[in-house]
Amino acid sequence: MEVLFFIAVVLYMLSSVGYVTYFIFQIDRLQRIGFYLILLAFVGHTLLIVIPLIQSGHFPVRNLRETLLIAGWAISGVFVLFQIRFNLKILGLYAAPLIALIMLAVSQIPDHPAEAQQMFKSFWLISHVVAVFIGDAAFAMACGLGILYLVQENAIKNKRTGFFFKRLPSLDLLDSAGYASIVIGFTLLTLGLITGFVYAKSVWGRFWSWDPKEVWAGITWLFYAALLHERLTVGWRGRRAAIMAIAGFAVLLFTFLGVNLFLKGHHGQFTQWRI
Repeated sequence: MEVLFFIAVVLYMLSSVGYVTYFIFQIDRLQRIGFYLILLAFVGHTLLIVIPLIQSGHFPVRNLRETLLIAGWAISGVFVLFQIRFNLKILGLYAAPLIALIMLAVSQIPDHPAEAQQMFKSFWLISHVVAVFIGDAAFAMACGLGILYLVQENAIKNKRTGFFFKRLPSLDLLDSAGYASIVIGFTLLTLGLITGFVYAKSVWGRFWSWDPKEVWAGITWLFYAALLHERLTVGWRGRRAAIMAIAGFAVLLFTFLGVNLFLKGHHGQFTQWRI
């Protein structure tokens, strides 16, 4: 497994190099190489999750190392799907280094054996975790698209039709792709919260217990719900939507990492995060 992990990390790093050089030199072959490298890395990454799952029968989210491994996998998979759907070649410039950074962080966390608990075999828990992580990955893509939108808009506004303008997609494409990623993320986050409520009822006897993780998950859901509502009713698009997508991802990061690091609750007890 260590060899497979090392190969996946190297492939993600090489993919990052491929996308950076593509961005600079605009040679399509470099972009294709970067995409195929990240696709191969995703396959290996999937094996890193599936093999231990088959061997132990427990879903691997029992500590920080396993959680970040799942997060990187989700972002990698969502990126591949977005690349196929929208053909946003430049998005790899954001996604590949992000995944590589996550995997490098994973490599620095000691692989302490986590206590096996029956709860990690629950259908509702697995459904909850998978839905939330893929939804979060979609929000990560929305953040990246928001950043690219602001860069391109600034180039157009200042009439700098040079380096960035020629290398980034149109504002309309960035905006529509960002909106699609938020819709996907919000749908999966909603599904993840629902399955989480069902799981909480089965374990603690109540759907909601004001656990810090639950509270911040609710705040994150309300933030993106407000963003979608304003887009559909008021017409929030373009710059405002891009800024909100970036801000929403910041809230999400605190929900994902900050709550477990700084606040105590049910989730902190059952995911034995060691740093």
